[in-house]
Amino acid sequence: MSRPLRKRSRSSAVLGAAVVAALAGGLLVAVPGSASAAPSGFGDDFNGDGYHDLATAAPGAVANGKAKAGAVVVNYGSSRGITAANRKITTQSSSGVPGASEADDRFGTELAHGDLNNDGYGDLVVGIPLEDVSGDVDGGSVTILWGSSSGLSGGTTIGDPNASGHDRFGQSLTVGDFTGDGKDDLAVGSTGKDVWIFKGGFTKSGGAAGKLRLDADIEAGSYPDGAVQLAAGDFDGDRTDDLVVSSFAGSFVYLGGSAGPTLQTKAATGLAAALTVADFDLDGHDDLVVGDDMSGIGAPAKGGYVTVVYGGDAGVDTARSAVFSQATPGVPGADEYNDSFGGALAAGDVDRDDYPDLAVGANFETIGDAAEAGNVWVLRGGPSGLTASGAVSLNQGTPGVPGANESSDLFGDVVHLADHNNDDRADLSVGAAGENSDDGAVWSLPGSADGITATGSVSFSAPTVGIGESGADPMFGYTMSGA
Repeated sequence: MSRPLRKRSRSSAVLGAAVVAALAGGLLVAVPGSASAAPSGFGDDFNGDGYHDLATAAPGAVANGKAKAGAVVVNYGSSRGITAANRKITTQSSSGVPGASEADDRFGTELAHGDLNNDGYGDLVVGIPLEDVSGDVDGGSVTILWGSSSGLSGGTTIGDPNASGHDRFGQSLTVGDFTGDGKDDLAVGSTGKDVWIFKGGFTKSGGAAGKLRLDADIEAGSYPDGAVQLAAGDFDGDRTDDLVVSSFAGSFVYLGGSAGPTLQTKAATGLAAALTVADFDLDGHDDLVVGDDMSGIGAPAKGGYVTVVYGGDAGVDTARSAVFSQATPGVPGADEYNDSFGGALAAGDVDRDDYPDLAVGANFETIGDAAEAGNVWVLRGGPSGLTASGAVSLNQGTPGVPGANESSDLFGDVVHLADHNNDDRADLSVGAAGENSDDGAVWSLPGSADGITATGSVSFSAPTVGIGESGADPMFGYTMSGA
């Protein structure tokens, strides 16, 4: 998922020099979880200990003294879930990471993960679309940070094959096996119509095994915004991943194949604010969820909505779809203009019933007197697909959730579902990049037999994980891998 960086002007507190100096060195480590002898193979298990980890970006963080150079934080999973202490910070000043921390690069603007070199350790892909490359302003770049028994270590740059043809290379990313050879491929978008697929079989020294160019169906008038969102899923059930490309022209599905993806259909109109994929009805076909966080003439809701388009033998079936919003019976809250319902999406099984569930963020939701405090909902999956029945609403005013609803917190900026404590239930991670005047913060709410619960939930802010401001707005919680 990818979003334009918001521009907001608010005052910031300055952290102590010790914290800032620690980040300036490029790498701050608290002891990661002990890695097992045999790595798990999870695409988001960066240290191979059998637990899913959480990667969160702070694109506005200071690194090596450079404002808004950006940083990425990995909170390692464990039997206790994720914690602030069990983490590692990586910047472009970290040992072995290509490039250098420079002002306004915003390292971590986009994130994706997968085992790209087939060594059993998850690797993290970092998009840096605002990086200047060889004099090309905002040319953009992509870096793979390699997983290992000690977590992310070193990195490799994926070069832009068409640097003169577009900008913001790396503004959208997704990982999937688009050629059906059993290896993770990497799809990268930019402001151009070309989406590049870097073929699996990556090596640390040589990068991808090959590359394919997909000329996306981005209509005239949408350029130069290009591929703003990308997602991967197997919609036709052929065990080869399909690719979703969203631009201002709409969201298009390309079916995977040995020669690369080919166009199937237009699944939704307009630019998606967020995309996610899961088989919500367990029929063997992944389903596509498109978030539209804007209201407009003819829109089904004032404050944003999500559309699920179900998969079938031929790919996504546009004749079988459903729309959910705060106007849907069973979804808590009220449909109001500018809520941004659907601005963030994530899928995972939160209650261990085997059916994936859907987390929906609305970072501009007003709660009481707190404008843009933000809110998150969880909708349940089942034999008939997604349902509003039993939907749960969560915010910082929910009993047991740390914090308090305050204006411009933007709780629900990004959402993520993954099982971080190995109880076979996905836990909900929520980012609020606006918390504490754009310091940013992350919450983790556990899954349970009854769904997501506030009991045992934790939160940690940018200063808590070791990210200082030094005059900048870190915006920790702006992006999460897989969200």
